[in-house]
Amino acid sequence: MSATTPSAATAPAEIARSRTPSADPSASTAKLYRRVARRETHSPRSTTAIVLAILVLLFLLYGGTEIVLNMLKLRALVASPTQVADAIGNVTNDDSGTVLAVGIAAAVIGVVFVLIGLTGARRARHLLPDDRSVVVVDNEVIASAVARHASLAGEVDPDNTLVTVTHRRAQVRLTPASGHPVDRAAVVAAAERELATANYQPAIAASVQINTAGKVGA
Repeated sequence: MSATTPSAATAPAEIARSRTPSADPSASTAKLYRRVARRETHSPRSTTAIVLAILVLLFLLYGGTEIVLNMLKLRALVASPTQVADAIGNVTNDDSGTVLAVGIAAAVIGVVFVLIGLTGARRARHLLPDDRSVVVVDNEVIASAVARHASLAGEVDPDNTLVTVTHRRAQVRLTPASGHPVDRAAVVAAAERELATANYQPAIAASVQINTAGKVGA
């Protein structure tokens, strides 16, 4: 969990149960909470901005170098400004398929950069509802809590219970002991109850997979 939450040793669902409703926060406080929540659940775009800045800088350095070489009547590294201008002027005379392909590629690259700029990468975290603070829980903590309840419901050793939590789903994988049947419905109910009690934001759905090949001595 983040620094704004209690110890990770406490199950998120138990934290949710222990919280009492409070008065609705003011508009300014709610706005602040939303900003903090987004900052804690999304990665910053600094890496993307640095990469783009480096690419732009390299392009400008290359363009400046070509201009200087052209002014000194020296051989161009790739293409002189005059050659580039002639190539652009002759675009309409080239094969239409090539022009279309280049245009589509440029459009796709532009859309990708726009999406990166608007969204940002999502961190492996979820929010717990709270009016007085921003409570952030790592997906690993959620997975640990779900695994504990799933292993108890299925009577499977915790070491043979694997839970993977993504943005919208908790995938539970159980490997029971050979000859030991597992009540899948009970496992699903236990996992969903844990997730529903915590009331994560965004909501997480549970899915259960039981390995048909049991493990000897599990």
